[in-house]
Amino acid sequence: MQETRVYPHLITGGGRRLGLAVVRHLLAQGEAVVISYRSFTPMVEELMAQGVHCIRADFTQPESVTKLIQTIEAEYRGLRSVIHNASDWSSEADNEDLQALMTRMWQVHVAAPYQLNMSLQSLLLCAANDLGQATDIIHLTDFVAEKGSDKHIAYAASKAGLANLSLSFARQLAPKVKVNAIAPSLLMFQQGDNKEYQQKALKKSLLCLEPGEQEGVAAVQYLLSSRYMTGRTLALDGGRHLA
Repeated sequence: MQETRVYPHLITGGGRRLGLAVVRHLLAQGEAVVISYRSFTPMVEELMAQGVHCIRADFTQPESVTKLIQTIEAEYRGLRSVIHNASDWSSEADNEDLQALMTRMWQVHVAAPYQLNMSLQSLLLCAANDLGQATDIIHLTDFVAEKGSDKHIAYAASKAGLANLSLSFARQLAPKVKVNAIAPSLLMFQQGDNKEYQQKALKKSLLCLEPGEQEGVAAVQYLLSSRYMTGRTLALDGGRHLA
């Protein structure tokens, strides 16, 4: 009897918010999951107890990304997907050293995903050949990648760079690996966001909703299930582009 191999999904920043929701969704379907996390939290401990392989990696440090790649390559023969969820929401208002801010944003949102995609594509291709179906890279970008932001300029620019990686890697890796992006605006508020801010933010979209993390989970599942989408971005913005 031929051995059935299990190829895990790699989710960066999988210990909180949308990344955590995607991990829980995949676990509920019986999928194997590996995550990277920057800070150890009770949620990471909970995932470890459920059998998730949790690897600490600080994406602001290139050498930490390299160690993550080396660990993945040593442990796994293939990957079902790489979902780039790790992010940094720093702004110009909070940083005096603007050059350092831009370097940090570019490292987290462009350089690290680029390094992971280039290094791990052989694992994605191996799984695709073994499974007889395309595997996936999914980039979590942002609504501001297309529109820009006057308060998070470096962040918006780096997310636009991440969105562009979807196009280049889609061309390079087709037809064995599908590469797409998801660009949310507001999915869920941060803990501590006051009512005034929440009401102002809700009015920015036509649907005036805080849809919650499951909206993002559904988008990820759609891309994983699709057989015919690559090089595209799913916009989860509630019609904000028309508001």
